[in-house]
Amino acid sequence: MSGRTGRRNRSSRRGVAPLDPRLLRYARASAVYVGLSTGISALTAGLVIAQATLLADVISRSFSGGATGLAGVWHLLVALGIVVVARAALAWAQEVAAHRSSAAVKSTLRARLLARVFELGPSWLVGERRTTLTTLVTSGLDALDGYFARYLPQLILAVVVPAAVVTWMVGADLLSALTVALTLPLIPVFMVLVGLATRARTRRRWRALAVLAHHFADVVAGLPTLKVFGRAKAQARALREVSDQHRRESLATLRIAFLSALVLELLATLSVALVAVGVGLRLVEGNLDLRTAVLVLVLAPEAYLPLRLVGTHYHASADGLAAAEEAFRVLDTPVHPSGRRVGPEPGRTTLTVEDLEVVRAGREGPVLSGVSFEVRPGETVALAGPSGAGKSTLLAVLLGFVVPASGRVLLGSGEVERAGSLGTRVELSDIDIERWRTGLAWVPQRPYLLAGTVAHNVRLGAPNATEVQVREALAAAGADDLDPALVVGERGSGLSAGQVRRVALARAFARVAARTQAGQGCLLLLDEPTAGLDPVTEDRVGSHLRRLRAAGCATVLVTHRPALLPLADRVVEVSLRKCPTSRPGRVPLAFAGVPA
Repeated sequence: MSGRTGRRNRSSRRGVAPLDPRLLRYARASAVYVGLSTGISALTAGLVIAQATLLADVISRSFSGGATGLAGVWHLLVALGIVVVARAALAWAQEVAAHRSSAAVKSTLRARLLARVFELGPSWLVGERRTTLTTLVTSGLDALDGYFARYLPQLILAVVVPAAVVTWMVGADLLSALTVALTLPLIPVFMVLVGLATRARTRRRWRALAVLAHHFADVVAGLPTLKVFGRAKAQARALREVSDQHRRESLATLRIAFLSALVLELLATLSVALVAVGVGLRLVEGNLDLRTAVLVLVLAPEAYLPLRLVGTHYHASADGLAAAEEAFRVLDTPVHPSGRRVGPEPGRTTLTVEDLEVVRAGREGPVLSGVSFEVRPGETVALAGPSGAGKSTLLAVLLGFVVPASGRVLLGSGEVERAGSLGTRVELSDIDIERWRTGLAWVPQRPYLLAGTVAHNVRLGAPNATEVQVREALAAAGADDLDPALVVGERGSGLSAGQVRRVALARAFARVAARTQAGQGCLLLLDEPTAGLDPVTEDRVGSHLRRLRAAGCATVLVTHRPALLPLADRVVEVSLRKCPTSRPGRVPLAFAGVPA
């Protein structure tokens, strides 16, 4: 079992506690709200006792011979009205605080989730369903409203109010207090049993929702292909089946919720009836006065009410707890710490890769093994090899997205000082990786464009680039036929695959030009930069890469195309079957001699 899977399973077994300390740790607003809710609950408990006491006094005095109508109890009625209004005001304050706290916690968790995803990087996202993360950050965390607005306040009330009521009843009627104290635990016991069954159902419902979202996103993304091959109706049936599965899981969860509510109501009703029978018998026999009897009969339901409502609101919060559990799984995923040292500028120093090995969870054996090479300032090094040999993974290591299992990436001249230590060399893992990335220009194997204009996507590489500089970058990438003001959709929707790649190349070239003009170094990382381009455009891109090399720009190039290999000073052949070898570049190579 992989480390990621093991952590996920451990998180699933642990679950989320009713008041999980991780929630307090990740969202400070929840800690403030818990404190405020505890204070409101204490005041509510006091008002409950005051209301029952005043009501008992009013009733007992009204039926006693000493009272003369309302004249003898009007002040008690006024006090009772004030208590009722105060309870309503506290309930309103609890509701307002709950919604504000819920909004603050959701905002904090979303920000922390996105920050953690950025910290974990693209290599972690490879093993995750992105639609599941999207559902979690949006509608998943929205389900926390039920937890904060209903369940958590009632949970605190269920702790404070029964304890206060039973304590007050001990002084009024010990026998009734014992009856309530002995029957109260029955409700939490049944709530735990119901909760265990509901948790499994809720997890299945959450998984069904994630599968539905994932399947729907896949169908929408692949709809053109499905239409061409006549499989659209089959996928519509499959989507209907997934939707029906989600519906069945939701109804199963609701069925348990309704049955559990019935059980809790029955237990609370029988418990109150047991207290009432004892009080009635003793009242008839003259062993209990009217005031005490009324006080006990009014307080007994108030002791059971918070526990009953906790069980009812638990089901409303179950989706939020399931989403919180998934959020904690992501937030608890360890992040490899970045160094703090200020490293040399990329492209201005020698980059040395020594015996690099990378392993990936879920795959047998390393995805990259035994890689060693150097990239000196102004050099172009090409990585060639069969698909799946780990060339893109190697670029991910240089970008700081992947942490190697062994080996290291060194920056510096590598000159040995007299003391025998490596003089100016520093490991990539020891430097500030964010600062390092500011000096990198990268074109991934599958370029990504954001919704916006072409110029907006080019300026992601150089935010201060002028319109002229944007057009120069587009021309260098063979995309001078594209209008910089052209609006494209997410993932470059509206452009062909070749046009998307050319805009990505222009973005990288704009970054190199901006840093060169500022007198700063830059390292260009290209992963299949001319895949899907015609020979004329490929030649224009190659010509610009020659100009960049002549200007001193260091480049690491991953390619299967023979037209780009002559640009390289060295060609490093990457293979899992043997240690990589280097051979001189800048000479035409027969296509048959280049690994596929």
